[in-house]
Amino acid sequence: MKLISILGSTGSIGTQTLDIVTQFPNQFQVVGLAALKNVKLLAQQIRKFQPMIAAIGDSQKLPELQAAIADVKPQPILLAGESGVIEVAQFSNAKIVVTGIVGCAGLLPTIAAIKAGKDIALANKETLIAGGPVVLPLVREYGVKLLPADSEHSAIFQCLQGVPDQGLRRILLTASGGAFRDWPVEKLSNITVDDALKHPNWSMGRKITIDSATLMNKGLEVIEAHWLFGIDYDHIDIVIHPQSIIHSLIELQDTSVLAQLGWPDMRLPLLYALSWPERIHADWRQLDLVKLKELTFYAPDHQKYPCMQLAYAAGQAGGCMPAVLNAANEQAVALFLEEKIQFLDIPRLIEQVCDRYVIDNCSSPTLEDIIAADQWAREELINASQLLERLTISKVSSKQETLALT
Repeated sequence: MKLISILGSTGSIGTQTLDIVTQFPNQFQVVGLAALKNVKLLAQQIRKFQPMIAAIGDSQKLPELQAAIADVKPQPILLAGESGVIEVAQFSNAKIVVTGIVGCAGLLPTIAAIKAGKDIALANKETLIAGGPVVLPLVREYGVKLLPADSEHSAIFQCLQGVPDQGLRRILLTASGGAFRDWPVEKLSNITVDDALKHPNWSMGRKITIDSATLMNKGLEVIEAHWLFGIDYDHIDIVIHPQSIIHSLIELQDTSVLAQLGWPDMRLPLLYALSWPERIHADWRQLDLVKLKELTFYAPDHQKYPCMQLAYAAGQAGGCMPAVLNAANEQAVALFLEEKIQFLDIPRLIEQVCDRYVIDNCSSPTLEDIIAADQWAREELINASQLLERLTISKVSSKQETLALT
C-alpha cells in the first residue's frame, strides 16, 4: 500500500490519479489533497477518499470548504493558501507526491516535498523547466526519486529501463500536432479560443491544451527532457505523430530505437509513476495494432509552430531564461483564454519578453533568482500586451479615418 498526496487534485492530473486509486484500492491510499479553488469537487474528494490533510489554495474559500465538509468524520486537517498546499506536499505520512498543479505555482510545493524526503510523481513540467538548476541538486541531496508522470517523459523513462549508462544517443519526442495540425498557416490568424481547445486526441486542462495548439508544450518538454535525462539539446528531436500511439522513442548508441506504445490515456504514465518499479495488471483497453493499421510521422512546421524554436533557444541560453520563457508563456496563454490577445500574439509576445531579458551569466541560478525572473517576465508580458493593444487600436482608428476621407 503506497500512501500518496495529490497536489492539484481537482485538475485533469488529479482526477485521473484518483480514478487510479479507486480502481486499485489495495495498492494506493490518499492521505493528502490540495486544490486551487474548486471547493465543490475538493469537498466531494474529501468525502470519498478521507485524506488526513487537505488544503485549498485560495484562502478566501476556506470557510466555504469547512462548511461543505462540516459533517465529515473524522475531519481532516484543513489548511489554505500557498503555505497550506506546501504542508500537504510535505505531510509526513505520504510516501509519494503527485504534482498536478499547473504552472510555476507547483515549484515551491514540489521543492518542499523533496526536502521532506518524498518521491515525486512529476506531472508539473514547470518544476524542471523553470527550476531545473535548483530541483535536480535537491533530488540528489535528499535521495528521492523523480518519476515522470506525463506520457512523453514516462515513455522515455520506460524505454531506458535496463539501458546502460552512456547508452542513450538521442531522444525523439512525439507530438500530436494539436488542434491545428491540419490547418494551413494562413487560417491561424482567425483562430478562436474554442478552436484552440479542441484537441484531437487528449482530454486535458485548458492551459496545456493551448500549449499543445502552439506546440509550446513540446518545446517545454524538450527542456524538461534535458534535465530529466541529462542529454544536450542537439540530441532531442520532435516529430509529429497524429495518432498519439507512440508516446516517445529513444535511439541508443548502436542506432537501435526503442518506443513505448499505448492508447492516448494519461492513466498509463500516472499508474507507472505510482507503481514503479512494479507493473500492476489493469483491465484497460488493450492496444490492437491490426485495428490501427498505420502509424504516421512528419516533421513539425516551424512557421506554424514558432514556439518550439523559442523553447530550444531558451534552453540553450540557460540560466533563468527557461523560467522567463515559461512565465511569459503562462501569462500569454491566460490572456488568450480571456480573449484579450489573438492566438498568433502568443509567440510574438513571448519572443519580445525573452529578447528584453538581460541574460544572466549564472549557470546555477538560485531559487530567488528564478522566482524574480518569473515575476519580471509576467509583468513584462502584460506590459507588452497592453502596448500591442494600443497599437492595434491606433491602427484600426487610422484605417477608419482613411476610409472616411475616401
